Amino acid sequence: MTIRPILIHPDPRLKKVADPVDTVDAEVRALAEDMLETMYDAPGIGLAAPQLGITRRIITMDCVKEEGAEPRPMVLINPRITWASEERSTYEEGCLSIPDQYAEVERPAEVEVTWMDVDGQTQQERFDGLWSTCVQHEIDHLDGKLFIDYLGPMKRQMITRKMVKLKRERART
Repeated sequence: MTIRPILIHPDPRLKKVADPVDTVDAEVRALAEDMLETMYDAPGIGLAAPQLGITRRIITMDCVKEEGAEPRPMVLINPRITWASEERSTYEEGCLSIPDQYAEVERPAEVEVTWMDVDGQTQQERFDGLWSTCVQHEIDHLDGKLFIDYLGPMKRQMITRKMVKLKRERART
């Protein structure tokens, strides 16, 4: 397993729509392992392949945050939202590609998602709470959308300027 570098916004690769995974093979499984390792190391609760510069429809997530609770690492390949509740919820979201920036985003409170697991089997689950927010946030990445795209232009520009400055600072070190 390898911890991979996470792209920082603005990066054109974060705005690309990811390609579907045709076959779950050893390469896809290795990528999924690296993504989980990278996500936990960051630390984060979700990660999408495009954040590593890989335009494949793969996300990882684990929203178990309680101290001492059993982790629940999930790998979702080609995830699709098949149902969304009319009820909405608002969470303060952040993103590993937009470090230390947070904003409230409103999304459906519950979603049902269908995906393929690392064994190539079709799975389906209904998510609510933080899991619902996380899976929607990560699927957005697969469609080239970031959480700041839900914000007003002023707030989005302010965050983007901070990220440009952060990238400049990191390039100097």
